[in-house]
Amino acid sequence: MNLFADESVDRPVVERLRLDSHDVVFVAELAPSITDDEVLRTANDRSAVLVTADKDFGELVFRQGAVHAGVVLLRLAGMANATKGEIVAEVCRLRGPELIDSFTVISPGQVRIRHRL
Repeated sequence: MNLFADESVDRPVVERLRLDSHDVVFVAELAPSITDDEVLRTANDRSAVLVTADKDFGELVFRQGAVHAGVVLLRLAGMANATKGEIVAEVCRLRGPELIDSFTVISPGQVRIRHRL
């Protein structure tokens, strides 16, 4: 899967996804401190699903109508990074195709996928 990980994503999550052979570009390695608009634009340019822990992307997508190739919002605060990585990897493995062109929220014990209309 082609993924673009925002700076808000913990590095161990990125590394875990790479172990599963996902193509993951990490903002922290590519261009630290770019704006949310630039993050979304770059993810779109790469036709990548954006993985983020930043709720502001919900604002961009739902209120401002920003175009996206898919957004995965991680709501896993307080969990160990290794656990976060395993949860995200499992969602990508089991439901990967559904993440494309959708807004997905991953929280403990729950995955909500809102498909684009």
